[in-house]
Amino acid sequence: MATVQLATRIEKSQDRLFRETTRKLGTTPADAMRVFVAAFNQHKGFPFEVRLAPEVEPFETEEEAEEFVTRMSRKMIDATR
Repeated sequence: MATVQLATRIEKSQDRLFRETTRKLGTTPADAMRVFVAAFNQHKGFPFEVRLAPEVEPFETEEEAEEFVTRMSRKMIDATR
């Protein structure tokens, strides 16, 4: 099987943390990258959810928040029946 070299640039602090974490996991940075690439390819994208945080508007009153929580609780209870 032919192999190729993959290279990227990251901040020094990220490199230190990456190396320390892979060492604690009993692996190497190169093996961690190989695992990530394999998972990325298998999932046809990131092997975890990638999204922007939703834009949330705060409730105007405490009563509005309580009504929302009550509606959501009822939906969850109904969904489990």
